[in-house]
Amino acid sequence: MKGLRSLVFCFLAVVAVIALPVSSDAARPGFDKKEIRIAQWGPQTGPAAPWGSVARGSDILFNMVNEQGGIHGRKIKYFIRDDQYNPAQTKGVVKELVERKGIFAFVGGVGAACGMAVKDYLAQNKVIWVGPSTAINEYVFPPNPYLFAVYPLYEDEASILTKYIVEKMGVKKIGFFYQNDSYGKSGLTGCKERLATYKMKLAEEIPVEPGEKDLSSQMLRLKNSRAEVVIMWVNPTSAAIALKTCATLNYKPQWISSNTLSDYQLMNKITGGMWEGVITGAFGVPPLSDHPLMNKYREAAKKFAPEERFGTFYLAGVLFAEPLVDALKRVGPKLSTDACLKALNSTKDFQGIGPKVNWSPKFHQGTDSIQIQKCGPNSSYIVLQDWTPNDLATWKK
Repeated sequence: MKGLRSLVFCFLAVVAVIALPVSSDAARPGFDKKEIRIAQWGPQTGPAAPWGSVARGSDILFNMVNEQGGIHGRKIKYFIRDDQYNPAQTKGVVKELVERKGIFAFVGGVGAACGMAVKDYLAQNKVIWVGPSTAINEYVFPPNPYLFAVYPLYEDEASILTKYIVEKMGVKKIGFFYQNDSYGKSGLTGCKERLATYKMKLAEEIPVEPGEKDLSSQMLRLKNSRAEVVIMWVNPTSAAIALKTCATLNYKPQWISSNTLSDYQLMNKITGGMWEGVITGAFGVPPLSDHPLMNKYREAAKKFAPEERFGTFYLAGVLFAEPLVDALKRVGPKLSTDACLKALNSTKDFQGIGPKVNWSPKFHQGTDSIQIQKCGPNSSYIVLQDWTPNDLATWKK
């Protein structure tokens, strides 16, 4: 009997050990003496795959940091996950990264709906998120203590572009073609707010679902509206279909888009060379600029990722990660989430290859400034207007 009891106790002990949670990096606070774990999701496949290079671009900066010895002796360990621009999949990959890999911070992250799907989860788990690869009010108003935006709000960008269209181009008939989600609707709102100051209205406004392939009826409506300028707030695939469809209709407006379509070489490729002449907002220095940081990144890309095309979307990944690296350096060797948050909240006039970024405990929207550029011959970048803030932005007041 005594032997049987011993056997039972041994069995229960084994069961208890098996029942214990599997040990993982998540048991630690996202870093140790040797590494800091940073991650990003992004559409490596699917309809928004052209934006997937954002996640890969951040790796250039992290490789540069690691080559120089890391940050106060800690190397950056970087993880990328493909969510296919699908919010349900974003939830899954982010949960896996946080709970299995023990992530200290996220950078980038393409997709307004994708970001909204995980925003609260990251905050609840006290995971820092810097530089979402989209720009909507819901991210930063009211301030989320763990989320810091680099990207200019779509409302601000659309307002600045609309002012340029009306005041610099003298256009009266404007159409707006937008993705039917937070991304597209934010751009539409900014455009309308600016037009209201001129007592003007859009000639036409047309939504599109991200996966729609046949845009014949929408483009015919734009043609019938006689809009001289059409502003696009859509994904690259939808933009390509729109331009090709309008060509068959013999409708040739001046196309103007968000900076989300400012990778001219890529856009020329998927439109069959039709992107020349398109005007876009711009959130970063043109890729081939003779700019000290840009020159360094070009050389790093040749070394660490020779297979990648050195384009605007790829560089966006660098731009979104730059302020986090700056904050981590300012923290010093005694790293913690609270220490990093304090450094981020004291960021003042930081500038990498994008606009100047300022954060405080009350304001986590880093900027409201964009450049305006035009696609020239051979996918060249022509700067039409330098960094310009939105004079209608109320969030700064």
